[in-house]
Amino acid sequence: MAEVVAKTGVKKEKGWLYFLDKNGNVSRALMSRAGRTKGKAKKEVVAKAGVKKQSGFLYFIDGKGNVCRAKMARGRKAKKKK
Repeated sequence: MAEVVAKTGVKKEKGWLYFLDKNGNVSRALMSRAGRTKGKAKKEVVAKAGVKKQSGFLYFIDGKGNVCRAKMARGRKAKKKK
């Protein structure tokens, strides 16, 4: 289903949200918890990947810490109710 775009091997830590930023690098931000003030969390670049995003694909960091992509499901027909 998903294909590996870049092998970064990032080690994920608990309490952090890992994502692909707009420059195509692997970044992380502290997850929001109860009692914490709302606002923009500080993000930090974990690995330079330089991935160029294409439309129609969902990019994510897999369990091994690599950047992967999967084709987005678009245009499905709705089921008719009887």
